[in-house]
Amino acid sequence: MDADGLLERVVAGGLIAPPQPVVAMLSGGRDSVCMLDLAVRARDAESVTALHVNYGLRESAGGDESFCVELCERLGVGLEVERPQRSEGAGNLQAWARDARYAAAARLAEAQGATIVTGHTADDQVETILYRLASSPSRRALLGMRPRDGRLARPLLGSTRAETTAYCGRRGLAWREDPSNADPAFARNRVRHGLLPELEAIHPAAAANVLRTAALLRDEAEVLDALVDAELTGGGGTISLARFGELPPALRRLVLQRLADGVAGRPVAGAARFAEQVAALRPTGTARLDLGGGVRAVVEAGVLRAELGDI
Repeated sequence: MDADGLLERVVAGGLIAPPQPVVAMLSGGRDSVCMLDLAVRARDAESVTALHVNYGLRESAGGDESFCVELCERLGVGLEVERPQRSEGAGNLQAWARDARYAAAARLAEAQGATIVTGHTADDQVETILYRLASSPSRRALLGMRPRDGRLARPLLGSTRAETTAYCGRRGLAWREDPSNADPAFARNRVRHGLLPELEAIHPAAAANVLRTAALLRDEAEVLDALVDAELTGGGGTISLARFGELPPALRRLVLQRLADGVAGRPVAGAARFAEQVAALRPTGTARLDLGGGVRAVVEAGVLRAELGDI
């Protein structure tokens, strides 16, 4: 596919269509450079703002920032640079960096009423699904990343890393290589450089089959979501405990997960596993059960809902 072909695909996807401006997350890597250039071509430079987050954790961090400054000047795009400071006890480094990056993007997008775009590709989708399959025992693990999550859009999910590489080559766009992407200390890198090649040795269409399976499961998830919708009342936030107890176990888990996610405004990992315990709560008075992630189930006067509690 040539550069215009990839542009046509992104435009046809409609994820960065007017009137909302665009905030493009720019690491300086190949995929984010490709996405920024596509956003500028699909819209115009005035409609696009780039966001670069400099964590200051690598010797090349300053060079990455300078590269992003020069690229944005070349494209005529405004650039915002964030330099978050990691506090003591901030936990997992990658999780902290991800949270800091998306929090900065959310603030910028909220102020502009913008859509946030990332450079996630089909290759990232495969790696994400395989990693989650190994590390997260839930149906959600197999669904992968969505093309759109609220303000966040991923226009390149249907494109491969090879296509973004070719696009940058044809457009004369340089990029920065992150040496940590080859570090086997990170689980995602072991998936990319170890697991995926082994799966492709078993079957050359392994990656494509993973993507196809995820697409089928997302279609089926829409049916399951409709079943959950039909069971919930009160704006989707409550269900009678008696009815909850009558549901088939699988639907009971899905309903509880929806209640937890809804009140938290984010996925609450593992909430569904408490479905049987919730069904056994007393229907009279008030009863509560911690679901993890700062959320708890509450039964009052025989009605089940979720509420935020202590993390």
